[in-house]
Amino acid sequence: MKRGTALSGLGRLGRLGGLGGLSGDTARGDMLGALTAWALIVPECVAYAQIAGVPPQNAFYAAPVALVAYVLLGRSRFLIIGATSAAAVLSGATVADVSSDPKQAVGLSAALAVIAGGVLLAAGIARLGFVTNFLAEPALYGFLFGMALTIVVRQAAKIVGVSSGDGQFFPRLWTVLRHAPDWSLASLAVGAVALAALFALERFLPRIPASLVVLVLGLVVSAAAGLKDHGVDVVGKIPSAVPVPHLPGITAGDWWKLAAGACGVALVVFAEAFSIASRFAREHGDEVDANREMAAVGVANIAVGLFRGFTVSGSASRSAAATKAGARSRLTSVIAAGLILLTGAFLTPLFTDLPEPVLGAIVIVAVRGFLSTAELRRYAAADRASLWVALTALVGVLLFDLLPGLLLAVALSLVLFIAAASTTHLSVLGRLPGSRRYGDTEQHPDATTVHGVLAVRPDGALFFGNVDRTRRDVLALAAAIHPAPRVVVLDLSGTYHLGIPVLDTLDELRDSLDRQGTELHLARLRARARREFDRHHLAGRFAPGAVHASVEDAMTAVGGPPAGGRG
Repeated sequence: MKRGTALSGLGRLGRLGGLGGLSGDTARGDMLGALTAWALIVPECVAYAQIAGVPPQNAFYAAPVALVAYVLLGRSRFLIIGATSAAAVLSGATVADVSSDPKQAVGLSAALAVIAGGVLLAAGIARLGFVTNFLAEPALYGFLFGMALTIVVRQAAKIVGVSSGDGQFFPRLWTVLRHAPDWSLASLAVGAVALAALFALERFLPRIPASLVVLVLGLVVSAAAGLKDHGVDVVGKIPSAVPVPHLPGITAGDWWKLAAGACGVALVVFAEAFSIASRFAREHGDEVDANREMAAVGVANIAVGLFRGFTVSGSASRSAAATKAGARSRLTSVIAAGLILLTGAFLTPLFTDLPEPVLGAIVIVAVRGFLSTAELRRYAAADRASLWVALTALVGVLLFDLLPGLLLAVALSLVLFIAAASTTHLSVLGRLPGSRRYGDTEQHPDATTVHGVLAVRPDGALFFGNVDRTRRDVLALAAAIHPAPRVVVLDLSGTYHLGIPVLDTLDELRDSLDRQGTELHLARLRARARREFDRHHLAGRFAPGAVHASVEDAMTAVGGPPAGGRG
């Protein structure tokens, strides 16, 4: 009875918190998901704080603040915000470029989080979330794949009991393999058993939160068998910590020095968070708004910086683990935040004996979903361009780290976009049988054209990057017709905006055709395009009646009934 009452209370709490109606089953799943996320966040706080170059307690300051701040504005039901390996690495590297003094690391890291968060918040308010459109799905896929491989190498080092060293993926992998003679058999055994238990529980008892069960068992066995005395690394003592607001105490000059790096950090932080949020949204039939998510991640980082934390992002491992445990709403983050507050204040001694190999195994299993090669095979079979984008992001992350890999993927996406946009296909139009409508003669071989009239349509919007190519294609088609056509009708229905470069090029096309004795007519100008056309000097150079509402009207005006064949 008490258990049912508690779950009902969680459902009411979720509704009061603006999280939507929550059933008892959803609240139960959120509780299990929160416990799983909590069990991962606490020990990982220690590891990521070390990577970022700040004391472990600063990670505990940040964790609950980040979770609650995101819930206030974000809308992903599955994204768990917090310290991540990517955010910690970038934070540590950016701060190190400004100062190598460990005493300044806390203030600089907090200030970096505030600046990066401010950039994201401003960009979200300005509705710049569309930049995610240039992070093509294949680029995001490759980025996540590379990020997951990087995480796996770091965690594999924990399982075999050696350090993964510094650098990117391949140096770390080589460091782990090079130290094979130093691998701890005890650590390897603990990690292997943890992995086997995780896979077995997921396979045969899928409704049980495998990560939480294995973590608890690992703690019990470690304390009972004294695994630390057998050479197995454990998390160790974690100081108690409760978040208290505190402004970053750094100079104005240091704020400016952090600004450039903060923009790069903001890009990676949002790319990581949004890629994870959008992936889980697609899997569960949800939608996430890029502008809102950008602002939400920004607010989370600003809040963290004001509580002496460091940059946070969306966690792939924690989000995946919580979702597998049953998390279905943002209430998961609220519960996890409360658990972390209690842990930071009273319960950190419980994790002292947690074996590092068990933690590594849990993280590896949690991110293995991002290592699926199914998408790569699909791209290879049907879309080689997308394959190259995905591989560029993946290899870029492995070779050059997260930010360069992401920038390479974005650059390649833009190049492919520009290349595709600049090669607009030009369709020759003919009258469809039994109709006054005109269509592409390649698609409709029985369509008929008017003798002495060439009607064409760019299958895409004209802009400065493709209009000259279109001009040359029109002239080539006209030159291929003998005798030369009396009129060329250009259907501009696909173009909603006629910029000056486009209008100037159309003027050149009109001059070129005029020298050949061919008159240029325009058809189907959109409202905005017509206004822009009327303001340009080109409008005064067209003959009266040379701009038509439709291709049908143009053909009637210049050619009369079709000649019954293709001209």
